Amino acid sequence: MRKLALALLYTATAALANPALADPGAAEALRDGDMKKLNFHSEAKPSGTAAFETFDGEPLALSDWQGKWVLVNFWATWCAPCRKEMPALAALQDALGGERFEVVTIATGRNPPPAMEAFFEEIGVDSLPLHRDPGSALAREMGVLGLPITVILNPEGEEVARLRGDADWDSESAHAVIGALIGPES
Repeated sequence: MRKLALALLYTATAALANPALADPGAAEALRDGDMKKLNFHSEAKPSGTAAFETFDGEPLALSDWQGKWVLVNFWATWCAPCRKEMPALAALQDALGGERFEVVTIATGRNPPPAMEAFFEEIGVDSLPLHRDPGSALAREMGVLGLPITVILNPEGEEVARLRGDADWDSESAHAVIGALIGPES
């Protein structure tokens, strides 16, 4: 079974080497386990345009990541499933993050900066950003109801998939899905 999965992954990544030609349907076919909760849209949707901020209060927008695949995770310090999921998101960033893909974490709602730092320190995460959406403007615009919510944006900045709840983003299936979207390194 593992050989079949790797063969599918190789075929999908070879076919999707050009992000402009990426076919989310091929990535969708690789979903297994927790990734079955990842729902691909039949057509890409506009993502949110509301500003959010860095930990230090500098303004950001999702368009700042245009040109690469982005996994955006909305979370909060009080969210138990977020605590469970965050180390797997960090592992995904460590494994696949770079010029073509990035994990962007956004604490939405009331999340005091000291609590955000403590949250990451307690779970041993140091490779993910501490971005904030203190008024939940971006979360509201993107229809984030409940936490965690994870969306995948294509290089054009459009939402192509969404997952409600936590997931094992460090699983073979998650790596296969993301690998199929971003394609092999050149």
